[in-house]
Amino acid sequence: VLHNDYSERAFQLERNGQWVKGKSCDTFAPLGPFIATQDEIADVHNLRLWLKVNGETLQDGNTSNLIFNIPFVVSYISQFMTLLPGDVITTGTPAGVGLGQKPEPWYLKEGDVVELGIDGLGSSKQHVKSYHA
Repeated sequence: VLHNDYSERAFQLERNGQWVKGKSCDTFAPLGPFIATQDEIADVHNLRLWLKVNGETLQDGNTSNLIFNIPFVVSYISQFMTLLPGDVITTGTPAGVGLGQKPEPWYLKEGDVVELGIDGLGSSKQHVKSYHA
């Protein structure tokens, strides 16, 4: 399944990098457009994944470059958390996030269009909106 790993950087940076608040806002972590089963993917460790903002490719990677392979991640998490059918474990993002850009980081803004995909699993598109309390 595709998962867009959104972050609200102001929330994350306000208390020395508190990640949970910045990744837990309403509408964050969209999943879809469908879930593929293990038999539908030839090699989970060789999938191209990409992300575009306003049509410009900013990330283009491969699951072969993950720091930890999928079986290790599942095994590790299983040591301290009960995993149940339907649970989702995400692996993070390839290189190219806005926070790490040089000479200055850039951030999504209202009106931006974010599209991401994994070859063979389709794509997903989100329109960025400002937060209104």
